[in-house]
Amino acid sequence: MIKIVFGILLVLVLYFSFVFFTDYAKAAKEKKLEKANFFGLGGVGFVANFFDTLGIGSFATSTALLKFFKLTKDRTLPGTLNVSCTIPVTIEALIFITVIKVEPVTLFAMLISSTIGAVLGAGIVSKLDERKIEIGMGAALIIVAFIMLAGQLKFMPVGGAAIGLTGGKLIVAVVANFILGALMTLGIGLYAPCMALVFALGMSPKVAFPIMMGSCAFLMPAASVKFIKEDSYDRKASMSITIFGSIGVLIAAYIVKSLPLNILTWLVIVVIIYTSVTMFKSAAKHKRESVEA
Repeated sequence: MIKIVFGILLVLVLYFSFVFFTDYAKAAKEKKLEKANFFGLGGVGFVANFFDTLGIGSFATSTALLKFFKLTKDRTLPGTLNVSCTIPVTIEALIFITVIKVEPVTLFAMLISSTIGAVLGAGIVSKLDERKIEIGMGAALIIVAFIMLAGQLKFMPVGGAAIGLTGGKLIVAVVANFILGALMTLGIGLYAPCMALVFALGMSPKVAFPIMMGSCAFLMPAASVKFIKEDSYDRKASMSITIFGSIGVLIAAYIVKSLPLNILTWLVIVVIIYTSVTMFKSAAKHKRESVEA
């Protein structure tokens, strides 16, 4: 079963890579790439994916940095986040599925459900206007902040020792991961809520890593291709974050391995809340502008 998971994952990411690199090369040839600094974007990718590998999650961090430094447009943020993190997250998934044991049926069922949710969600999100995306991402970031806060304050279940699920718990996990896959296309990271789900169902905290990283690796190629075809992403940001983010993943996984992340997690919570507020302010500004027009 694990070999099947690996095989499907590799096929998905190869297909995504072909679509992504072809689209990027075409835009570069036609001189249609965005104007932001490639290495500045790379710094965002390295930092976000470095800590993503350690379990912090990259979407909220990337959103905060891209928004703060004004490196991309709000309208293209959901697509950019998904496209740019697809290859780095696939690397993470291959590493953690190899080193951490998960019951195969549980892993496979949760990966497939998140992918189906993402495919359905991307088709809707890619067509939303900028103000709706800002409101959606603002709300999504607040949800992530509260989930992380609950974990920090020990309000969230701390998990058990199980490496798999059966019966009703497996059905709950599959349905919940389907919803999380759909929400991820809006820019809400899957890591924090998926970790909360794994803990709540009594599974080992370590199992959260291959499940959440595998879920993202499965759903992101499919969702990202939709964003690319809808021309709803930032090409330069996505390429830079892909390259430097992959380097960050490898350094975190094989050199650093673990860090005392308690203080950093509190910092990320503050940054997420700040970014959520700026999203709501941008949405309010766009509403005023549309009324005045």
